[in-house]
Amino acid sequence: MKTQKQFGVWMDSYNAAIVGNEGPEDSLTVIAHIKGEVISPNSSEKTSNNQAKTLQNKFFKEIAAHMVNAAFVHVTGTGQTQEQFIHYLANTPQFKNSRTEESTSNKMSDDKLIEFIATKF
Repeated sequence: MKTQKQFGVWMDSYNAAIVGNEGPEDSLTVIAHIKGEVISPNSSEKTSNNQAKTLQNKFFKEIAAHMVNAAFVHVTGTGQTQEQFIHYLANTPQFKNSRTEESTSNKMSDDKLIEFIATKF
């Protein structure tokens, strides 16, 4: 596994931190912090749901853009967002052959996140 691109993502509904190695000899580093958009209030439930789906897909796409040629992705965080993100990856051709795992964890500092993800590889 150490010769392939590996990534870890901590995420909740609106924030994500991506940890990864860019090459076989590279150590894990924080690649990016992504902030999702908050849904603006709307009186129409249908419009609000459509906006939520659109913003979530945009958020997931921004995260995935940092994980080119991923062989392994470990997703962790709070809530159900990580499970939805794993389904998003499974339905994205670029990640069809990537191995994914998930776990639940509270928000942590960048250094702690790197240590946590390192234990998963």
